[in-house]
Amino acid sequence: MPMRQEAFLEHVQERGEYRMTREEAERAARVVLALLGAHLVGSVRAALAARLPETYALILLNPLQAAEPLSPERFVRASAAWIEGATEKTALWDIGAVLSATAAAAGDALMREVLLQLPPGYDLLFGRPQPT
Repeated sequence: MPMRQEAFLEHVQERGEYRMTREEAERAARVVLALLGAHLVGSVRAALAARLPETYALILLNPLQAAEPLSPERFVRASAAWIEGATEKTALWDIGAVLSATAAAAGDALMREVLLQLPPGYDLLFGRPQPT
C-alpha cells in the first residue's frame, strides 16, 4: 500500500532537521525523485513507485533521462542545481530527508534491490549504510 502524501511530506520535513516548509519539502521531493528515477529501471522502479504517494510515483516513473549514472557526489550537485536556493550542503540535507522517507516507504527488501541498481555510496544518501 502506498504511503499517503501527507505522511511522506511530514517524514521529509521531520528528517530535514530544519524548518523546511511543506512547499520546500514538495520541491525537494520532486527534484530528488526525478533524479533517482533516472537511475532505476524495470520492476525495481515500478515496485518503488507503488510504495510512494501517486504524485511522487509518477515523477519516479517519468524521470529525467540520465546519460550516465551519477555518482553520489554528482547526484548532490545536480540536486543543488535544481532545488531553488540550494547549496550543495543544503541539497545534501534535502536528499537525505527525501531518500530516508523513500526508504521508509520501500522497506528493507526493496531497498536492497534499489541499492543494487545505484553506484556505490548511495546507501549513505538513503541513510542506510551497508557493510563493506
